[in-house]
Amino acid sequence: MRQVPGHHTDVTEVTAAGIARLAGVGRAAVSNWRRRYEHFPRPVGGTDTSPTFSLPEIERWLRDQGKLAEVPPRERLWQLIEADPRGTGAALTALGEQYLAHGDRPPPDGGPLARTAAALAAEAGPADAYAFALARYTDGAAARLTPTPPETAALMAALAGPAGTVLDPACGAGNLLAAAQRQPGGPPTELYGQDTDPVLARLGALRLALHGTATVQVRDGDSLLADAFPHLGADAVLCHPPFNERHWGHAELTYDTRWEYGLPARAESELAWVQHALARLRPGGTAVLLMPPAAASRRTGRRVRAALLRRAALRAVIALPAGAAPPHSLPLHLWVLRKPDGTTAHDPRLLVVDSATALPPASGAGRAGLDWPALHRTVLDAWRDFRRDGDIAAVPGVRRALPVIDLLDDEVDLAPARHLPPPAEADGAAALTAVRGRLRDTLHRTAQLAAAVHPDSEESAPGAHWSTVTIGELARTGALELHTHSAAGDPPPATRPGDVLVPLLLDGTATQVVADDAGGEVPDRRMSLLRPDTAALDPWFLAGFLRGTANTRQASSYASSATRVDVRRLKVPRLPLETQRRYGRRFRELAAFEEALRVTADLGRRLAQGTVDGLTEGALPPGD
Repeated sequence: MRQVPGHHTDVTEVTAAGIARLAGVGRAAVSNWRRRYEHFPRPVGGTDTSPTFSLPEIERWLRDQGKLAEVPPRERLWQLIEADPRGTGAALTALGEQYLAHGDRPPPDGGPLARTAAALAAEAGPADAYAFALARYTDGAAARLTPTPPETAALMAALAGPAGTVLDPACGAGNLLAAAQRQPGGPPTELYGQDTDPVLARLGALRLALHGTATVQVRDGDSLLADAFPHLGADAVLCHPPFNERHWGHAELTYDTRWEYGLPARAESELAWVQHALARLRPGGTAVLLMPPAAASRRTGRRVRAALLRRAALRAVIALPAGAAPPHSLPLHLWVLRKPDGTTAHDPRLLVVDSATALPPASGAGRAGLDWPALHRTVLDAWRDFRRDGDIAAVPGVRRALPVIDLLDDEVDLAPARHLPPPAEADGAAALTAVRGRLRDTLHRTAQLAAAVHPDSEESAPGAHWSTVTIGELARTGALELHTHSAAGDPPPATRPGDVLVPLLLDGTATQVVADDAGGEVPDRRMSLLRPDTAALDPWFLAGFLRGTANTRQASSYASSATRVDVRRLKVPRLPLETQRRYGRRFRELAAFEEALRVTADLGRRLAQGTVDGLTEGALPPGD
């Protein structure tokens, strides 16, 4: 969308894609409306192949046809940002400057964008409103940006611990520095950042300034070739560097004093960032970097890795599950480093952790399917124990403290998977027999549950002609409470039995009801929490209808690379409570069936892999 220049400053043009987002449909539906309805608004600009329309006319037509989806204030703000003739980056810069100067009050000469921004800030706070807009911008630019996911950023900040001075030399929009601001030990007093993209650097600086009282200095430029803070001694460095950079300055920086552990090879740009981070730490300070797994084992980097180990600068290598940091599909590593302070450790060790093996099977795809609280506990418990004692009790397949001397061979391979073989099934054949018995029982139960999906009944199907009500309307009337993470990271309340968790992205994660024996955990950032009044709404009825394909499709927004669900636009039928409970019982049976399938798949994998391992390791005979 764009604003029409000239005297029509309050009129905004919208493309066919924007119309589709307003109506919650695909672009093909908009093309169909243009052909079918003579009264569909005529184009006011654009080209023959990409026409634009007057937004007020389009909204009026959609409303008259009953096709206008409810547009929350945040979506309205984003529409105006996208429509700004100055460009999205410039509009976001102006938005941040407005919030810094005026808070939640509109500037005297503000236009529609400024007024809408002020209204949203009055509702959510300037910091939250700006963080939402910036997150939408970085999500939409995912093809050229690799922002650090908030869950991974929070883990990295927790590993570094509370720090007064924090630097991110490749800061992007400031995700890692923002995570450092939210550390429970107290926010930093000084934040430093640098990024090659001047627009991102400016937007990140505004975001950080809106979120706290720390002194914020963010510069644009390449930290390796033109370091903006050459004399800084930070308490902590957090960094998600660019991967596989061939032109990082190998020739220009051959004699740079930062290469204390050896000149990185041309193909080892990540090891240049590691040494840059160490060079900007005070003695005893901690750095945490997100690294590609190849950096732990490439032969070209073995001399630098060996030097990092000998001087006890590299303290831990932690493997994350695949999908923890999209768009990367590999299980990335976290490197935790400490700048030597002159003390020498006796028998130094390296902590290796494989967090994926400690997690339960994923309940969905990608980041949203990961059990982030369990992942954080696995990693942080291991790191805190190791940091305190310099050693740690080994957990097969999960964690181990390796003597550095054992790693200094010809390869210096630090990949956790190499040093943490999969945990063997206890008691060999007996344990596998038990797994097989559980698998047989679960298969039997799965078959029973599947039969219950199609009961014999002479009752006729009700059809799809119910009177419906949206989640937004139910929230306004008090029939349920709606909670989400704020854009600043403030969490919703901990779950209770009977709460309904709704995914905000269409990534395969299912809507679910918190079980009677569960609760007490804060939902994932990509989940919305609904707390129904059980005197008016049955939780299982609610969860079942919110999973409907047509329901989620009409409530979806396609404004970025990820398909988002606006929970307030989801609908449920208006049905008596007793009828709701009948549907709820059926939906509960289907959820039990899905869980049985998941357990069956897990047991089957365990039985197959355990048998393979037993046969290949000589613990089991091949039999007849």
